[in-house]
Amino acid sequence: MTNDIRDSGRSPSPGRRALLLSTLGGVASGIAPGALAQERIELKISHYLPPVHGIHTDFIEPWAKALEESTGGKVTTRVFPGNSPFGNIANQYDQVQAGVVDIAVGLHGIPRGRFPRTGIIDLPFLTRSADEATRILWTLYPKYLKDEYQGVKVLGLFAHNGGVIHTRERKVERIDDLKGLRIRSPSPAVNEMLSFLGATPVGMPPAQVYENLQKGVIDGVVFPWDPVKSFRLDELLRYHLEARSYTVSFYFVMNEKKYNALPPDVRAAIDKLSGDNLIPKFGPWWDKWDAAGLAAAKARGNTVTQLSDADRAQWRKTLAPMIEKELDKLAKDGIANAREIYAEMQRIAASTR
Repeated sequence: MTNDIRDSGRSPSPGRRALLLSTLGGVASGIAPGALAQERIELKISHYLPPVHGIHTDFIEPWAKALEESTGGKVTTRVFPGNSPFGNIANQYDQVQAGVVDIAVGLHGIPRGRFPRTGIIDLPFLTRSADEATRILWTLYPKYLKDEYQGVKVLGLFAHNGGVIHTRERKVERIDDLKGLRIRSPSPAVNEMLSFLGATPVGMPPAQVYENLQKGVIDGVVFPWDPVKSFRLDELLRYHLEARSYTVSFYFVMNEKKYNALPPDVRAAIDKLSGDNLIPKFGPWWDKWDAAGLAAAKARGNTVTQLSDADRAQWRKTLAPMIEKELDKLAKDGIANAREIYAEMQRIAASTR
């Protein structure tokens, strides 16, 4: 018995006819069956934030869609937010290095100590805005920071707007008001700031803050405004001091081997959507996200206090020994040019004001 259609005495079914035509067409054009399907490239993108956060809705999802469109569908993407199996904040960088995901957004300060040079941007009263801090990081990346990012292609570095001190029961207006409070902290530099001011810093992923505020494990947090909305913290936090005393920085990275293995046109598409073309967007994005958090706090009738310029200068003066101590520690830990990096960050910040 033969499978040749002419010998079978039957016409092929519609489905088999389509398969035969597809196969014959591929052979005729020199393309093996399935080759076109194999050209499609899937990239997995992860981050640690909820899918309602602006990093997901305004940054990652539109970025992924733009990549798909700019490659004519050659690239498809799957985004895994914080509520997915790949959403653990402490695993983002390791997942990319290991190739578990291809691209990730993560927080430099978690886990602690991995990016000591980049983390200098977190020192108190160095920057005021997301735009300023983001541009400083990107300017210094090639000369000072690049060695901290082994095994990855850095698509962007960015930071949030100046941090706000949010508390549940005690209103913070002066330095002394922080004494004795347990405050959730995002990075080693902010830990040192809080300790120096008499508070107890508590390391904790953002997703755990709500529950720990509810239970009284912590008395407050240092965050920009946006998590007040995205993590519903306006429900628990009553007082907010607009200190803009620090920033926290983030990475947007891709597995280096994966990037290098991509076709040139796909690499070009990724490059066009990243780096210098992406950096200017973070300032306006953070302004938008923070506006939503501030509005949520005001809608609850919460108390918002502005730190005056005079008070800000006093806080900066009080914290000067802490900053010197932190720079000394970095130098002793092997970051010999820590003061040079800090001085460059100060210089760039001053030049943009």
